[in-house]
Parts: sequence; C-alpha cells; structure tokens
Amino acid sequence: MEDIADKKFKVVIVGSGPAGLTAALYAARADLAPLVLEGPEPGGQLTTTTDVENFPGYPEGVLGPKMMEDFKVQASRFGADVRYGTVEHIDFDQRPFKLSVDDEYQVYADALIVSTGASAKWLGLDSEQRMRGKGVTACATCDGAFFRNQHVIVIGGGDTAMEEATFLTRYADKVTIVHRRDEFRASKHMQKRALNNPKIEVLWNSELEEVLGEQVVDGVKIRNTQTGESSTLEDVTGVFLAIGHKPNTDLFKDVLDMDETGYILTDGKSTKTNVEGIFVCGDAQDSVYRQAVTAAGTGCMAAMDAERWLELQHEAEAEKTAG
Repeated sequence: MEDIADKKFKVVIVGSGPAGLTAALYAARADLAPLVLEGPEPGGQLTTTTDVENFPGYPEGVLGPKMMEDFKVQASRFGADVRYGTVEHIDFDQRPFKLSVDDEYQVYADALIVSTGASAKWLGLDSEQRMRGKGVTACATCDGAFFRNQHVIVIGGGDTAMEEATFLTRYADKVTIVHRRDEFRASKHMQKRALNNPKIEVLWNSELEEVLGEQVVDGVKIRNTQTGESSTLEDVTGVFLAIGHKPNTDLFKDVLDMDETGYILTDGKSTKTNVEGIFVCGDAQDSVYRQAVTAAGTGCMAAMDAERWLELQHEAEAEKTAG
C-alpha cells in the first residue's frame, strides 16, 4: 500500500459494513475523498448472511455479500478509496490522527469515522461454524421468515433470547429455548411473555452439543448439563444463537466513552464522540436495533457530522490566519 502510506486524508473510515460504506458514499459525494479501511471482515456481518429480504431497494431479496459489494461499488464510484487493511493502533494525541495499518504503514486523518461493528457471540462448536448461514444464525429479525412452519431452537437465557424466541413464533410452529441453567437471567416481564406463549417450550439444564446436517440443518444434539446424557431433536431446522454481541471497540478503549458492555457513547442524537473529530456509526454504538438499514442510516449521519465539523475547522483556521 505504498501509494497511500504516510498520506493524509480528510476522512478515514474504520470498518466496511453498511454503516462504513454508507458513510463513505456520503463523504465521497461531499468531495471529502474518504479512505475506507475494511478491517478483518470486509463487508461486515452481512458477508456471512445468505438472503437479505428486509433492506429497501431489493424487492426480490439479495445475497448479503452481493449487497455489500453493491455498497462498495457505489461508494467507490464517487471517489471513496476502499482498501483492505486492519487498523492496529491509533495515536489519538496528535492531529491529524495517526493510524497504523497492519503494522506495515501509517495514514493520517483529520476526521475519523468508527464503523467497526459488533460480533455475535458464538458457542465455538465446529458444527456451529460449519453450518453458519445454512440454518445457524444469530439474528431472528434477519432470518426468522425463512423458517415458517418449522421447529427452531434458541440458545440463551437473557432478555435477547426471550425476545428472539417470541419473535420467531410469528413464523415457526414450535420454538424451543435451550438454556444451560434451571432458571433464566432475563427480566421477569420478558420471561413471562415467552413462557406464556403456547408455541414456546424450554429445555432446562441443557446445552447444544452438535448441529446436524450438511447443506441445511436437519437436527441437533442436546446434552443435559446435570446428567451428561445426550439426546437428538431430529425435526429442528433452525438454530438461533442469542447469547449476546460484543462490540468491536477494543481499539478505542480508555479513549472514547463507552457503556459497560463496550458500545461507544455518542452526544445526543449525533454521532459525535467525546473526542473532537471522531464520529461513530453502526453496531459499534447500537446495542438495540443492530440492523443493516439502521446501521446505514447512522453511517449517513456520521459522514454529515464529519463534513460539518471539518467545515468549522476550516473556518476557524481561516479566521486565525486572517487575524
């Protein structure tokens, strides 16, 4: 990447999911010529998703990787420079910000847009990873409609698991919550809502041992955490992980204000962080909605906030020079 090494950009965007690439589109159309550093997962979580049917503009649905390629092509068309590379370190004490990429070269940024996203927590089973996108997912809102009139399981015991299970009853004939303990940690209200739903059953003291199938899920093995005995649910066709998400914000720890989970906090309805010139969008700051369309919306906001901030900096410099 010698052609961009040691180069200064008005805007550098860290991350390349719906938020980052939408920010790139808006920044590019504002003639800011942004640099996008794609990170370790170019395109974000949607690159591991098959059919996306809830993003406006794709009436027939679209494959996740295809949609992110469309985002990239559109942003590049207006002058965004999208590069493969992972930011390993940022010097926040100097202006412009100094970013070390892949420990190989540096670039500089007047303004920084953080769109590093969040990653779903997984159990770490080989079969779980092998079947991701083939019936194993971490997003009921994204994929629930594919499991109409089927039997699915939800892994987890918190509010997210209760919410996902309840949502899935709109489509599935039966939803089984698999929880490793004998009581949920979810709020009483969320528990009551789920347990009173006739489509929802619970397997207490149980954990997922193996996802069965090759091209699609055709059953699961469940292990009882008290007895150690295993059993098979042969009619299960969908596995929904609901054990939480982890925002990919370690790079900004002790610099940007975050909540207790690691989601970056913003100033009111803006995308501004507590550090001047740094803006955040997408799942790195959204623990509630976590949808492609909401991420894209905040990407637009971050680019507009950055553009206005850069204009104010330019005006201040002009006044200082004139004075």
